[in-house]
Amino acid sequence: MSGHSKWATTKHKKAAIDAKRGKLFAKLIKNIEVAARTGGGDINGNPTLFDAVQKAKKSSVPNDNIERAVKRGSGAEAGGADYQTIMYEGYAPGGIAVLVECLTDNRNRAAAEVRIAFTRNGGQMADPGSVSYLFNRKGVVMVPKAGTDEDSVMEAVLEAGGEEVNDFGDSFEVLCEATDLVPVRTALQDAGIEYDSADVVFYPSMQIEVDADRARQVLRLIDALEDSDDVQNVYSNFDASDEVMAELEQD
Repeated sequence: MSGHSKWATTKHKKAAIDAKRGKLFAKLIKNIEVAARTGGGDINGNPTLFDAVQKAKKSSVPNDNIERAVKRGSGAEAGGADYQTIMYEGYAPGGIAVLVECLTDNRNRAAAEVRIAFTRNGGQMADPGSVSYLFNRKGVVMVPKAGTDEDSVMEAVLEAGGEEVNDFGDSFEVLCEATDLVPVRTALQDAGIEYDSADVVFYPSMQIEVDADRARQVLRLIDALEDSDDVQNVYSNFDASDEVMAELEQD
């Protein structure tokens, strides 16, 4: 899964840049509001909210912003938007599958922005179901390497449902079934192992190898989609070798 690993590492670097622009903060705040609206504002009784807050804190979102988002979402403070989750499907150049997860209070705006991003970057939107079958819902926990090792991480999560541990350079990715995310995250905590984030994602069941030119086209489309404030996550099934990703990093 070298391409996936390299792409994930690239995404983490990009997240740091996005944070400076405030885009990442806004998306993390949305997650908190929706989690609080869905499961209540008690962080200890709402695992989804717990993980959303944890991720926001790790990304340096100010505590005041987090607390206000929880209050807006739970209804304790006015001003919360009625966000809807909408999935769009499509293809990047070369037939690469793309899933776009939106969290929006304006369905028409989100659809228009996603369509424009696909059209202007050589992709095309697809009918519901034509791409999503290529992905599985998985739990992903990111664990920083500092203070632990791969064997310790696997030992901690194995009985809780952890399926595999992937090396991401400065962190480990723990993969599990979506329904096992909370037990796996809790097992790490019980073992004294810190984690950076715990998310349910769409994980590709198969990948398509791409060269540097095609990878540039795919990443250009992904960047355009992620520039929309309504887009929370973009998932793709492209794979690129370490050599290709190293070439892209020099661009």
